[in-house]
Amino acid sequence: MKVLIDRELNNDNKLSKPDMSQKSCRELYVVYLQSKFGQLFEYDKANSSPIIKNVKTDFVQRFSNRLINNPNKKILIGISGASASGKSTICSTIREVSNILRLPISVISTDNYFKDISLLIKKYGNFDNLRDNGYDIDSPDGFQLDVLKIDLEEISMGNDILSPKYLPNGTGVSVPKSIPVKSNKIIVVEGTASLYIKDLFDINIFIETNDEKRKERFLSRAVSERNQDLENALKHWNYIIKAGEKYIKPNMSAIDIVLDGDSDLEYFKQIIEYIHTITNNFRK
Repeated sequence: MKVLIDRELNNDNKLSKPDMSQKSCRELYVVYLQSKFGQLFEYDKANSSPIIKNVKTDFVQRFSNRLINNPNKKILIGISGASASGKSTICSTIREVSNILRLPISVISTDNYFKDISLLIKKYGNFDNLRDNGYDIDSPDGFQLDVLKIDLEEISMGNDILSPKYLPNGTGVSVPKSIPVKSNKIIVVEGTASLYIKDLFDINIFIETNDEKRKERFLSRAVSERNQDLENALKHWNYIIKAGEKYIKPNMSAIDIVLDGDSDLEYFKQIIEYIHTITNNFRK
């Protein structure tokens, strides 16, 4: 990937910075981007461990039309995946590279849009008992989807928001309007709930990892980081598998790009750097 980046940086025939207020300039810029992303896709395909597993056939043209016809709207990217697929790691990497390269990216976690279930947890004693009595936290009904949709519409139009905060301490408490999120050029929305919001995202990305590796990651994290006993962790893993079949698979038609959640993160960082380069490397 460094070869592509260096080639762009040392290119003597760079594009002049387009005047995005002119539709003809946006059209030219989109043709340029299509060419550069085509190079990226081909390079990745030839890589010994490609990260891009699939791209929907109509995605490039659809996204191109969006850039041409609605250039001022912020770019919303949904990143979803089953539990322990690697989506949080991918989003953490995006944050890290964004800080280094000073990219105009904000990240929203849909986990903060879980409904407040503190009264239910008090009633049943703890979350595990609540789950065992049939509460389905991964269901669309488990999220404040109306609040999420309003927040995403606001931020996509350039307005900063205050997202809720779901406390990760087992109390099930959700604190409204707690986390400030800036309306940057690119908004990354991490979590399964992004699949439940239709016709709002410009790009829907799914992180995919085989079930065996996911199970290994999940159990290791549950025991070492969350202090769960193995029996309870396995019980929750079985719930996750059923929830994936019930809620994720039926929504896969919305996915534009599938990424390998077990890919080399250094290589993924270089891909982000390449995208940054081709979208900012203009003739001076």
